[in-house]
Parts: sequence; structure tokens; C-alpha cells
Amino acid sequence: MSTAKDKVVSQIQGPGVPIRGNDIDTDQIIPARFMKEVTFDNMGTYAFYDARRDDDGTLNDHAINRHPNGEIMVVNQNFGCGSSREHAPQALMRWGIKGLVGESFAEIFAGNCQALGIPTATADRETIEWIMEQVEADPALELTIDVENETVTVGDDGIDVTINESQREALLQGIWDTT
Repeated sequence: MSTAKDKVVSQIQGPGVPIRGNDIDTDQIIPARFMKEVTFDNMGTYAFYDARRDDDGTLNDHAINRHPNGEIMVVNQNFGCGSSREHAPQALMRWGIKGLVGESFAEIFAGNCQALGIPTATADRETIEWIMEQVEADPALELTIDVENETVTVGDDGIDVTINESQREALLQGIWDTT
């Protein structure tokens, strides 16, 4: 049986994936037609399904296709807005996302991320733009979200970020898992 100590999330590290655009809603993250699945097991295959395919179904130049190993998603304003479907962070997690850094997140989306142990860190527009540019220039560039110190490291550069205090405490205490 796992304990709260086993579930502590203090640091997340991995390559980034920049998803540009404000107000990317949960229907873009996981189209409604895939919510019929009985379990979340296959949700990762549906992450940004429509956005990363052309009309004929072939993969296009979407950031997820260009950064298939991305583990830290870098986003703009109001990411995860729209309906409060928990399928959206489930799809991202099952695709391989372990953390998000953005200008802002829809409140319910951020709460659903917290329930999965996925930190949502925020920074100003200029900082997010700079991170996106770095990741686009080097898809293998490692990013680190340090939950305890509220920083994101991009290569050798450390940047101050903000993590909602209740989310931060839940992640650091290992009490984020509400199941």
C-alpha cells in the first residue's frame, strides 16, 4: 500500500512541448467523441486528436507531432478552459505529460491536474514566450519544474514561477491523490 510519502511530487523533469494559443479548451485537448471510453486507458492516444491531424487523418505539423517525447507542456493563457472534463488532464497524462507551465490555467482544469499529481506552474507572457522559443529551437531541451522552490529550469537558466499554494502543498505532502 502506498503512503502519502510515496506520492510526493517535488520535482518534474523532461523535454518540453510548446502548445501555442490562448483559450485552448478541453474539447481541443480531448474531443468529446472519445469520452465514451469506459476507462481512461486509451485517452493518451486522443490528446489533441483533431488538432494534430489533417482532414484526411494524416499527422500534420502540430507541436505534439514535432515533440513526441515532450513531458512538460508549455502553454499560453487560460489553458484547459471550457467544460470541466477530467478526461483532458487524463489524456495529457496518459500521453506522457508530467507537468505544465503556462500563462494561466482554467481553475477546474488545474484542480483536475492536481488530482493526478500534475503541477501547473504559471509565469508571465514574456517568460512563457521565451521558454517556448527555447523548446522549439531544441526539442530535446530538458525542463525542470521544482515545486518546492517554485522555479522552472530551462537548460541552465532558472526562472521563478508561481504554483497555487494549495496545489503546491498537496503535491509536496503527497496528498494530491483523491481516489
